[in-house]
Amino acid sequence: MLALVTDMDADFKAQLDQERTKVEDAFDFLGCKVGRGTYGHVYKAKKKDGNDTRDYALKQIEGAGLSTSACREISLLRELKHVNVITLQRVFLSHADRRVYLLFDFAEHDLWHIIKFHRSAKQNKKTVVCARGMVKSLLYQILAGIHYLHSNWILHRDLKPANILVMGDGVERGRVKIADMGFARLFNSPLKPMADLDPVVVTFWYRAPELLLGARHYTKAIDIWAIGCIFAELLTYEPIFHCKQEDIKTSTPYHHDQLDRIFSVMSFPADKEWEDMKKMPEYGRLSKEFKKSNYTNYSLSKYMDRHSIRSDSRPFQLLTRLLTIDPTKRLSALDAMNDYYFKDDPRPTDDVFDNVPIPYPKREFITEDDSSDAGTRVAKTEPTIMAKTEASSVVLTQQQQQQQQQQQSHVSHNQQQMTGQQQQQQQQSNMHIKQQPQQHNNIVQQTHPQQMKLMQQHQSNMNVQGQPPDKKLRVTGGFTGGDPSNYDYQRNANQQQQQQQQQQMYQQQQQRF
Repeated sequence: MLALVTDMDADFKAQLDQERTKVEDAFDFLGCKVGRGTYGHVYKAKKKDGNDTRDYALKQIEGAGLSTSACREISLLRELKHVNVITLQRVFLSHADRRVYLLFDFAEHDLWHIIKFHRSAKQNKKTVVCARGMVKSLLYQILAGIHYLHSNWILHRDLKPANILVMGDGVERGRVKIADMGFARLFNSPLKPMADLDPVVVTFWYRAPELLLGARHYTKAIDIWAIGCIFAELLTYEPIFHCKQEDIKTSTPYHHDQLDRIFSVMSFPADKEWEDMKKMPEYGRLSKEFKKSNYTNYSLSKYMDRHSIRSDSRPFQLLTRLLTIDPTKRLSALDAMNDYYFKDDPRPTDDVFDNVPIPYPKREFITEDDSSDAGTRVAKTEPTIMAKTEASSVVLTQQQQQQQQQQQSHVSHNQQQMTGQQQQQQQQSNMHIKQQPQQHNNIVQQTHPQQMKLMQQHQSNMNVQGQPPDKKLRVTGGFTGGDPSNYDYQRNANQQQQQQQQQQMYQQQQQRF
């Protein structure tokens, strides 16, 4: 019976595999990576059947299997239907490699690239500005999408320019799409404090001050603060609260440099501006590390005035309401949509480009081996530069090898010179030693002819039979019973030892006579 059930299960699984559409059979996307989200990679894909010519985005969930975060994102996206929130078209499960793919409509642009485009133009002193109507339309559609999420008790918790997509040419041209719901959470009646679910949320530069002070129960006001940061960046082309991020992966919410940057723009909040600040978990640490007197000369109006945004203008007045330091007094998304800023001309439009040709470049493909956690983008047009870098490193390595060879040859030449000098000194020493016994032998031969005959006989017995003459000269200390080829005649230590033995022998001979 068990074998029968096993066979039925195998047949059923085989039938499911045949009926299930595989993502690689339905779409072409390999080698077309265009981004990296919170929990995976994003590819530009096209259907293989040819009837549908639209571009799609395939998000490959990071890791094997279906994680809790992926399940949460999928469950939220399946329920969300709004023109300013990215729409989940389909989910693909690959049983071969245990991969999960989410299918979306493809967005050609995002705010990160749009702001970067204008910032580069500003640095190069080119007159390429983001039109006032476009900034207004972008902000209005972001607020509309967030209002929809908040109305359904959902916090996004990771709003930043890279997660605000803008559709390119097509049916939804110029439409804003809020993407990357990997950090999104329900907040209507949580069983645990929000901080217990995820202690650190929102990228540092867009993180609300209550999060930086360790708030355990935070609200939708954290998304409004992030929108205010994005709005300021659209107006100035610079992140308003940028700071050093050496400890960006820290698990603690408190961040001294980020708070210092906020106070350097907004000024240190007075007690009446944020009465509950003293109740924050990290307030004790804040009061020890910061002094109010250090930030008295800072204000948001001064900062924006340096970027040609007057304090009496509509954009500035809305910005101050979005960046209110007290989260309980911060503007809601719906109230922001009803601000006078959007009632003045030019009015917000569904197409943020307002039927004007899109000046921004299309997305570039990035390499498959990109493993950066921060989403560092390496364009496919850059392998030439990378190849040049690799080639230069190869040339540098070759130069280093040549220098090393030259150094080695120089050292070898010096060693050869030293060896030659040592050999010359040794030869002179040997000649001296040879002359010394010769003189001694002449004296002995004149005074003691019989003893001289015995010495000559002893020396002939010491010579090695068949040994070359040069070795006979060098082995002046006599043969010790080993193979002569085992001797290292170039070692100074052995030579000195042999010389000492020779001198001792001749001294003993002199003492005998």
